[in-house]
Amino acid sequence: MNENRAGLGYQNFEEVRTRHIFYIDKTDFIREWWEYADKVTLITRPRRFGKTLNMSTVECFFSNKYAGRSDLFEGLSIWEHRSSDGNYKYREMQGTFPVIFLSFANIKAKKYADMEYKITEVVAKLYERNKYLLEGNLLSENEKKYYKGIVPGIGGEVVTGAINSMTDFMCRHYGKKVIILLDEYDTPMQDAWVSGYWDEAVELFSGLFNATFKTNDYLDRGLITGITRIAKESIFTGMNNLEVVTTTSDKYETAFGFTEKEVFSSLDDVGLGEEKQEVKRWYDGFTFGGHADIYNPWSIVSFIGKKEYDTYWANTSGNGLVNSLVRTGLPNIKQTMEGLLQGGSFETEMDEKIVFDQLNGSPGAVWSLLLATGYLKVLDFRRVGERKKKVYTLALTNMEVTSMFEDMVKGWFEGGTEIYYNEFINALLSDNVRKMNTFMNKVALNTFSSFDSGNKPSEQAEPERFYHGFVLGMVVNLADAYKVRSNRESGYGRYDVMIEPYDKTKKAFIFEFKVLDMDEDEKTLADTLVNAHAQIEEKRYEEELLAAGFAPGQIRKYGFAFRGKECLIG
Repeated sequence: MNENRAGLGYQNFEEVRTRHIFYIDKTDFIREWWEYADKVTLITRPRRFGKTLNMSTVECFFSNKYAGRSDLFEGLSIWEHRSSDGNYKYREMQGTFPVIFLSFANIKAKKYADMEYKITEVVAKLYERNKYLLEGNLLSENEKKYYKGIVPGIGGEVVTGAINSMTDFMCRHYGKKVIILLDEYDTPMQDAWVSGYWDEAVELFSGLFNATFKTNDYLDRGLITGITRIAKESIFTGMNNLEVVTTTSDKYETAFGFTEKEVFSSLDDVGLGEEKQEVKRWYDGFTFGGHADIYNPWSIVSFIGKKEYDTYWANTSGNGLVNSLVRTGLPNIKQTMEGLLQGGSFETEMDEKIVFDQLNGSPGAVWSLLLATGYLKVLDFRRVGERKKKVYTLALTNMEVTSMFEDMVKGWFEGGTEIYYNEFINALLSDNVRKMNTFMNKVALNTFSSFDSGNKPSEQAEPERFYHGFVLGMVVNLADAYKVRSNRESGYGRYDVMIEPYDKTKKAFIFEFKVLDMDEDEKTLADTLVNAHAQIEEKRYEEELLAAGFAPGQIRKYGFAFRGKECLIG
C-alpha cells in the first residue's frame, strides 16, 4: 500500500498495475464468475463502485491480446488460487480467449437519432480495432463488403446484428468462442426515458441484446454491468439465459466496493488509523447481499488522498433524475423523505426491476431506483403473506448521502427564493404574521410550478406536492433545533405539519394547509382559513405537543389557505 499512489479516475487494470496505483485485490471475482458458469450475467451496482475496473480486469485476464502478461496478476488472488488437485489452473487460462469489451458509458443523447448514431460509433470502432480479420481468405467477399460497411451512421436495423457477426468472424479466426463484456449497458436507456424516446430505444436495444447475448452461437460467456436492473420485459425479452445479480443478491457480495476490513487496513497503512470511526460514519452503509459495511471506493480513495471529509461520491455526477423524481413526485414520496432526512427508516414492498414507465406514478419504482443507485440501504428484509412478497426496511445510506439530499432540497429554494424562504422562517419564529404572508407568497410564486402544484384539490397535480416540498425545506433548515413532522396522527386526526423544538422552553407550531374549495362554500381565502383553524381545534392536533410537556401558550396554530399561487396565513 505504501508503494502505491491513491490516484483517482483509473479504470484500466493494466494502467493501475503498471503505474502502481492504489489497488485492493478484487481478482477473485474472476474465479467466482467463471465457476458459477452462467452463460450471461448482469451485475448491477451503484456508480463509482469499480464496475469498469473489474470489467477491465476480466478483459486483461482472459483476452488473447494480453497473452503472456502474467506480470499484471502475479501476487494477486486469482494467480495464487489452487484448485482442489493443487494445480494453478487459472494461470493456464490467462490470455487464451478472444474478448470483446464494449462500454455504453458515453452514449448520452437528448434525441433518439443522436443516441442511435453513438451506438453505431461504438460498434464501428469495434470493427476498426479488428481489421486484421479482413486479411486472407477467412471472410468471403460478401462478408468483407459487409464488414467494410459497418461505419458510424449505419442505422439501427444493421447495428443490432453487428456484434453477433463480429463474434462469428472472431470465433472462426481463433477457433474459439468469444467472451463479451458490456459495461454501463443502461446509461443510454436512462437518457431515453428522461428525454422522451423510451419506446424507440427499447426497440433498438431489445434487438441488439437479443442478437448479441441470446441467439448467438459464437458466444462463450457474457458479462454485463450497469446501475439499474431494467425489467426483462423491456429490453431483455425472452433471455432465459440471463442471470441477474442485484445489490440484494448473494453472489459477488464483496467483488465491488471495499469491505470494512479492507478500508481499515488501508487507513492503518497510510497513517490514518485514528479516523476509522469517522470514516465509517461518513462512508459506510452499503449492503450487498448479506454482506454489510461496504464502502464506496471513490470516497475512500478521495479521503485517503485529500485527508478531509466531503461528499466525494455524491458529487461525482449529476443527480438530475433523482432530484426530479423527489421534487415533482407524489406527496407520500416527499413525506417519506422527511423522515429519512431526520434519520428515520420506512418499510415498503418493492420490486428491484426498474420499470421506467412507472417512475412518475409509483413510489415503489422510485425507491427501487434509489436503492439501485446507492442512495438507500437495506436495513432489513422479510417475506410476508401467502405469496411471500418482499418487504424491505430502507434508510438513507450514510452521512455523505444525507448531506447530498440536504443540499438538493436547499437547491429548490436557491436564488431569490432562498432569501424569501429564510425570511419566512425568521418571521415564523418571531410571530410576525404580516411578514409570513409577504414572504410565503413570494416563495409560492417562485416555486409552485417547480413542484407541479395545481389550483384545486381535485386536480391530478395536487398542491400537496408543493406543501411537502416546502416542509422538506423546513426539515433541512431547522434540523439542528427542531423536529419537523408531517401527516401524523394526533388527537382525532392527522395534522399537516408539526414543528417541535428540542428546547422545551421555545414555541412549537402546527400548520394546516388548505386549498380554496368552492364545493365547501368557500368564496375567499379568509373562508378557507377559518375552516383550517376549525379543523385544528376540532381534531385537537395539539394533544401530541401537550403530552410532550408544552404549555398551551407555547403552541402556535397557523392555517395556510391557497388559491393557485396566492397564499393567506393566519
